[in-house]
Amino acid sequence: MQWMDDELAERKRRGLLRVRRSLQSAQGVRVRHAGRDFLNFASNDYLNLAGDARLARAAARAARRFGCGAGASPLVGGCLPPHRLLERELAQWEGAEAALVFSSGFAANLAAVSALAEREDVIFSDALNHASIVDGCRLSRARVHVYRHADVNHLETLLQREGGNARRRLIVSDTVFSMEGDLAPLAELIDLAERYDSLLLLDEAHATGVLGEQGRGVTDLLPPGLVCDPDRLIKVGTLSKALGSQGGFVCGSRRLIRWLVNQARAYIYSTALAPCAAAAARAALAIVQTEPESRQQLQKLAGFLRERLSAIGVGKNASRSQVVPVVVGGSQAVMRIAACLRRQGLLVPPIRPPSVPEGAARLRISLTAGHREEDVLRLVSVLGNNRHYLSENACHAERSHGDRLP
Repeated sequence: MQWMDDELAERKRRGLLRVRRSLQSAQGVRVRHAGRDFLNFASNDYLNLAGDARLARAAARAARRFGCGAGASPLVGGCLPPHRLLERELAQWEGAEAALVFSSGFAANLAAVSALAEREDVIFSDALNHASIVDGCRLSRARVHVYRHADVNHLETLLQREGGNARRRLIVSDTVFSMEGDLAPLAELIDLAERYDSLLLLDEAHATGVLGEQGRGVTDLLPPGLVCDPDRLIKVGTLSKALGSQGGFVCGSRRLIRWLVNQARAYIYSTALAPCAAAAARAALAIVQTEPESRQQLQKLAGFLRERLSAIGVGKNASRSQVVPVVVGGSQAVMRIAACLRRQGLLVPPIRPPSVPEGAARLRISLTAGHREEDVLRLVSVLGNNRHYLSENACHAERSHGDRLP
């Protein structure tokens, strides 16, 4: 096993070694780490619900009645009432015929992509899609063509050139890209899916609960009258980010859900979601539908952060969400800046390859509905003290990132 030590030592030298951070508190705007309190900009708990007492009470009631574990996969051990109720309410909320719940958002993407395409099919995937989509593409054994990030002209060229001889075509895209914070060109993707007779799978993980009038994600932002054929559209969401619980889900037609139940390996061969997690997700879903002010405040705060960063010449990016990156460039450089922020009581995660391209390491700032303007101003003030260094590195990083081919 010496090769493991050698490889890890090389990663440490390059600033790419991963280590786990231990917390002594629940998730929240402020967390305790290594005996100190920190202002937390590292969480995907976008609506600040992970520590909400209403979710905890719902989970406790379910645990007392149904236990902490589901016992087996849904097809072996059966679906408990919290699972069935959650799937019904998710489908109603999304305006879909049916929904299927998975043990994680990663599993939902892996299952859906690999179940919808096989050797005779072709997948068209955005260059910056999440790793779960990438792995689903690999598992499917379909031909995969990666189009340049959000470039619908490149996508159409690939559809024309590579899609004609395929049995089925599948376009796959995140709707909010987790390391960029920008949005997919959804109207154009729907148009291409219709014109080239393709299935369209949209991963709303970082949009579920926080974008749109009803909180249903980027699909909620489409112009009135622009709809996608429900037999063509597959939506994937998560329960473990804005909804403050754990798990993932797929929404679509009843035909789709029946197919996944019979074909999706990550559903068939995985133990079902814990009933207490399903109950907590139901409580969060009710909050999303009755408390729109939380997501409205979150997006207002994200706009404020982008404005303040722009005012000090830091953080030029295309973000339109609660995820706001500050591109630094080198991995060693971003690690030093993240360490500087920690020393001043701020947790902002440094994101390095392979999560982002070489030369595009960044600070990934994620806001929650629990943050306040004074929290943002504190962060911006510290970043402002490093803006000259950040700006120099960001210029190089933008060139490197822009030159990267998928």
